Amino acid sequence: MSDSIRFVLDGEVREIPSVPPSRTVLQYLREDLGRTGTKEGCAEGDCGACTVVLADAAGGRLRYRAVNACIQFLPTLDGRALFTVESLKRGDALHPVQQALADGHGAQCGFCTPGFVMSMFALYKTDPSPDRAAINDALAGNLCRCTGYRPIVDAAQAMYGLARRLPAAEHDHLTAPAGLHSSAAEVAEQRLLAMLRGLRRSRGLSMTHPEGAFHAPRSLAEFARLREAHPDARILAGGTDVGLWVTKQHRVLGDLLYIGNVEELATASVRDGCIDIGAAVPLADVHRILAEHFPDWDEMMRRFASPPIRNAGTLCGNVANGSPIGDSMPNLIALGTIVVLRKGGATRELPLEDLYLAYQKTAMQPGEFVERVRVSLPTPGLAFRSYKISKRFDQDISAVCGAFALWLSDGRIERARVAFGGMAATPKRAGHCEAELTGQPWDEATLARAVAALERDYAPITDMRASGAYRLQVARNLLKKCHLETAAGLDRAATRLTALELTGGTA
Repeated sequence: MSDSIRFVLDGEVREIPSVPPSRTVLQYLREDLGRTGTKEGCAEGDCGACTVVLADAAGGRLRYRAVNACIQFLPTLDGRALFTVESLKRGDALHPVQQALADGHGAQCGFCTPGFVMSMFALYKTDPSPDRAAINDALAGNLCRCTGYRPIVDAAQAMYGLARRLPAAEHDHLTAPAGLHSSAAEVAEQRLLAMLRGLRRSRGLSMTHPEGAFHAPRSLAEFARLREAHPDARILAGGTDVGLWVTKQHRVLGDLLYIGNVEELATASVRDGCIDIGAAVPLADVHRILAEHFPDWDEMMRRFASPPIRNAGTLCGNVANGSPIGDSMPNLIALGTIVVLRKGGATRELPLEDLYLAYQKTAMQPGEFVERVRVSLPTPGLAFRSYKISKRFDQDISAVCGAFALWLSDGRIERARVAFGGMAATPKRAGHCEAELTGQPWDEATLARAVAALERDYAPITDMRASGAYRLQVARNLLKKCHLETAAGLDRAATRLTALELTGGTA
């Protein structure tokens, strides 16, 4: 027997029988339902024209997340609620988000506008009072070629005021913004939560199709059993990389094992001196817990793709993928992260740097998968710095990503871990550089030797993002920047644009 996909759209349960497991939400909306408000632009999760919002139950409330419909596979909607730009329609009236854009002239050609509306709607439902920086971050996954962002940002600030001017009786789970409490909105939300509870499966989703099967178990034991039984099946988490294999490379993926519904893997917690991050935890949630303990993660994670990508993609998926330019790996390696691998009922642990053998080749055995990663909490003396160098601030692939973990005491480096992405076929530690740093005073002489040692650690390639010579020079400069920020006795001049205050139009 093959299960049907069941989800809520506009207050109604939709049931879809067997479909190709890699059919996208965007294809379903436009081709099957005729909901052409959701646009296709880049088909890789960069432009945001296809943005929709998913909601599920979390702690007795609805949790809203903006995602990219172009790379979200349709079976992953099972048990969730889907909102598109058409969902916001209120008879002849516009939703406060839409009204704010119209009043502020926030659209010209309008192609990108539905995606902006849905990103703004997700912000509207999750943040009761965002400042301009939070709005900019929320819109970082949406590109506009003709309007310009100023009126769109202004609309995001104005939408809350429009909402509060609506009569209380007109508020429901769509029109009530975060922080506004009304009985009508509460009743509407509880009704939707009850529908989602009715869709909850005890054993998970199992769907078959000639192009491949889709399995979404709920328990870790069942996922491990399926993985061991189907070692050639593709593991799917957020689909933020795998989705491009379908939309750009037109690959048929075959059987998919979806990890996103495995409850034991959907939590991140602090225990036994470590941050324990399950394989199904989205990057957006990882951001919060890592930045709390390692403040230098904050900028890196805000620049790690866009909010819709971070809402879907997972840290463990980034680790398992093994890309040499994955931004998370240099940071995790520098911090001595342990990866927990599982096969059936057995687990083993590896230092993360030992997981990568060659370009996109890992030490995982057939039937094995990444269950979780463990990041040690900061210990006394740790100075951690992380830097990403790319052509754009937001949504760009790194030319070089550098991470530095230095344990300092009385001006000396007791221990050092240095790792870079974009410098080799895999994310890689700088062993020669570390040797020059360890046990040495953190001064100019030590810095000079460590900078010179980087040439023995890396022979970077030249590609479309940067030349090998540029990458090596950037790596050297990042180590110098780390020295300026962490060595004792130096004048603390600003080393980052984000640290500068604008005064009278100049920095």
